[in-house]
Amino acid sequence: MNNIVAIVGRPNVGKSTLFNRLIQRREAIVDSVSGVTRDRNYGKSEWNGKEFSVIDTGGYVRGSDDVFEGEIRKQVELAIDEADVIIFVVDVEEGITPMDDAVARLLRKVTKPVLLAVNKVDNAMREKDAIEFYNLGLGEYYTFASISGSGTGDLLDALIDAFPVKPEPTQEEVALPRFAVVGRPNAGKSSFINALIGKERYIVTDIAGTTRDAIDTKFDRFGFEFNLVDTAGIRRKAKVKEDLEFYSVMRSVRAIEHADICILIIDATRGFEGQDQSIFWLAEKNRKGVVILVNKWDLVEKETMSTRDYEAKIREELMPFTDVPILFVSALTKQRLLKALEATVKVFENRQQRIATSKFNEFMLKVIEAYPPPATKGKYVKIKYCMQLPTPTPQFVFFANMPQYVKEPYKRYLENKIRENWDFSGVPIDIYIREK
Repeated sequence: MNNIVAIVGRPNVGKSTLFNRLIQRREAIVDSVSGVTRDRNYGKSEWNGKEFSVIDTGGYVRGSDDVFEGEIRKQVELAIDEADVIIFVVDVEEGITPMDDAVARLLRKVTKPVLLAVNKVDNAMREKDAIEFYNLGLGEYYTFASISGSGTGDLLDALIDAFPVKPEPTQEEVALPRFAVVGRPNAGKSSFINALIGKERYIVTDIAGTTRDAIDTKFDRFGFEFNLVDTAGIRRKAKVKEDLEFYSVMRSVRAIEHADICILIIDATRGFEGQDQSIFWLAEKNRKGVVILVNKWDLVEKETMSTRDYEAKIREELMPFTDVPILFVSALTKQRLLKALEATVKVFENRQQRIATSKFNEFMLKVIEAYPPPATKGKYVKIKYCMQLPTPTPQFVFFANMPQYVKEPYKRYLENKIRENWDFSGVPIDIYIREK
């Protein structure tokens, strides 16, 4: 289970630049204008062999200072609630502002580790200026420059040291698979679980974001036994506004980290939107099994969109990972819910699947012989042996004389051949080429 790190602070202190540096991609938009980050960004990072999820909380301001402080407060409170470690970013050029003080007051009350990161420190003079941040009452600070990367190594070392020690899973958790129900607010996650367990366990309203806490439900019906996790509990209507997307992302990240299989519920009336795609790719990056359920299918006009067209449109968005079960269900009418369960259990079994090395070589070496890796610079790559690795998720290694010349397209070809011969539907596969 990976740790979650939330980057908090007022707008325009360099949170998104730090976020991009940590995930090593330019995913968050960076601009000198404050409040650019409105959609909440999240991704995976790794340092010294430890993986963790990073969330850029952003800060969006419109109107008076009171509105601004309210938004900051909501975002920081949510980050505190979900994250294992919080990075509080401040700007050495502007020094301590009233808004920094407001965030610091919230952070001083929490028991979770808070790392105070002073940005834009790229020379000795600014190093001296950073001393004033002791006045925030958060103890030691770390200076860095997010644009150049200077100082981020020390910050990351401190971050890894601050991660809490995760308890070993109990015997029950090992034995029972965990299926997380994830998706956008108001897609019908709670209704889906209520329909499955046959009880009104979760409060369901038309207000998006009604569910607040991630709650486990042991499911033991129809010959299936597993833990269902609803990413959710009750929220006041007043809180359901600006922070909705952020909230759904935080809950989904936490649920995905703890799950074996992710049941992604999408709203048929809204289509497969950007947020749905983001949650799907986060599950894929975490190497979790995925099943997509198109909920509220009873509300869609069948003349305008058939299941085949709708499914094709979703698969187009999922390229290149298209080997995923997609089912059309209705939590309200309980249409195809049992099939959805069967598909989810099958994906779990696919994820546990182990292929005998002799059988794997017998099939794959013929495939490779029929279509060997393309020659590079007049050099021919020869693959003589392959096997499945003894890992929790499906990983395969192919031993070659010159592994550096085997490119991504050929790895995809090998993956496609594996999927053609063995059922790994809904499960991400890793292909490694190693020197023999």
